[in-house]
Amino acid sequence: MYIYNVTTNIDATVHDEWLNWIKTHITEVLNTGKFTSAKLTEVLVEEEMGGKTYSIQYAANTREDLENYYKFNASKLQSEGLKRFADKMLTFKTELKIVDEFYPVSANN
Repeated sequence: MYIYNVTTNIDATVHDEWLNWIKTHITEVLNTGKFTSAKLTEVLVEEEMGGKTYSIQYAANTREDLENYYKFNASKLQSEGLKRFADKMLTFKTELKIVDEFYPVSANN
């Protein structure tokens, strides 16, 4: 499993508009069929530059799914956000590969 993580700092002046827009954008990304789920999280840090920071984590089953998203969908989907929020947001992306997952052992066992 792969995680495509998009971290965005959004200026307070467009925060509410961006938050409404990003929820629709996430659905559009999921509708490409390249990802199985997404999580929208607020990063709990106080940024020196101000604004609020969010992380969106898209889960992909395979590296091929992720590569196909880049090849066929990414630039079109990313361009709308860049046009709407241009200098009011700062975004960076990271890719993660899940190596293993751990869960607590039930106390009833």
